[in-house]
Amino acid sequence: MTSIRYVLRHPTLRFISLALLLFGAQNASLYPYQSVIAIKRIGLTPTEFSWLLTLASVVAVVTSVLFGVLGDQYGRRRAIALTAALASTLGIGLMLAFPGKWSLLAFNGVLLPVASSLYGQFIALARLASREGEDRDAVLGTLRSNLSFAFLGMLIFWTFAFGFGLSELSVYVTAGIASLGLTVMIWARWPKDGGLADQRSGLRLHQALVEIIKPHVFFRVVLMGMMSSAGNLYMVLVSLVFDAAPLRDAADVALYVGIVAGWEVPAMLILPRFAGRISRLGMAGIGAGLYAVHLVALPLWADTPWLWVGTFFAGVGGAIIITTPIAYYQDLMAGRPGTAAAMLAVQKLASDVVTALVFAIGTGVAGFEGAALIGASVSLTGALALWLVDRRAWLRWPQPASETAHV
Repeated sequence: MTSIRYVLRHPTLRFISLALLLFGAQNASLYPYQSVIAIKRIGLTPTEFSWLLTLASVVAVVTSVLFGVLGDQYGRRRAIALTAALASTLGIGLMLAFPGKWSLLAFNGVLLPVASSLYGQFIALARLASREGEDRDAVLGTLRSNLSFAFLGMLIFWTFAFGFGLSELSVYVTAGIASLGLTVMIWARWPKDGGLADQRSGLRLHQALVEIIKPHVFFRVVLMGMMSSAGNLYMVLVSLVFDAAPLRDAADVALYVGIVAGWEVPAMLILPRFAGRISRLGMAGIGAGLYAVHLVALPLWADTPWLWVGTFFAGVGGAIIITTPIAYYQDLMAGRPGTAAAMLAVQKLASDVVTALVFAIGTGVAGFEGAALIGASVSLTGALALWLVDRRAWLRWPQPASETAHV
């Protein structure tokens, strides 16, 4: 049975698939335009925006790790997910009613990062729901492709919407609809506590937190964060680069990011076919290389037809960079799906801190081109260092899961 058919036939995985579509629609409305809204519309300086990104990363990692550990301890994942979804809905409502610096700080700095922990909760639930013997890497990749599919659909919509003259601030309307729908869906359809054979970790909170900061875990997370920082930098740069380009506008931002997402969807579905032939970290290195080409070329090709060639490198490279850590952490911390999924947030913290530094230094020294070049170099360095650390390839793609939790 293919992973797509398996997901569609499994009630819990089908729920996660639909929820990720709404989650992706929300994120597609918000993240591509966060920098241009903050800097060009609300009035933050690039330095202030860098600090806002850092605050958001700290809040995201604290809540995601705390929620992941508590989920593994007590299994109350539905209540945790509902809390995160409500934070997003509240924050979007705040931006719609009172757009300004303080609302932006509360939403982008606190409430949206809390809501970002939903991704880890969905991954943990999917890991638990996947049947023993099923290719869980393929299942997780199939589910993750729904986020990219949602990005594609929403950004095609915004391409036309901006073409009709809508302001970037109108993205909060579609984000709010998606967030409200996601909140209702989690409240009504999330499997009740005890509905899954959810194996408790047996660890106290401080014991679980100590496990996360052990060198063999934390060092790998930091290196993975360096590698994935190219994707974060892309989301920060794309709207600013296009805003500064004479021939581009907000509609081009939506079209470009949408095409990238369009390449990601088939790439995520095809990548599991290479399972066992190339190590996870070998694939990660290939992905980092492809993505680096796109990132460096973005400001250079902004006003040329070559710009659209970069979407292929971004889509395929991004698909690899996005999906590799999901299964990597699940095997690194086998038996604790919530904590393993929370490692994605720790990785994002490392990635966002790197992104903020690269953005501040690069734009201060050599503009957008300098930031892109430094960001690509950092990403490739992280991929190479991670490969050297794990050069014995003890984690391969796929690897049989060791935990026993299943539906």
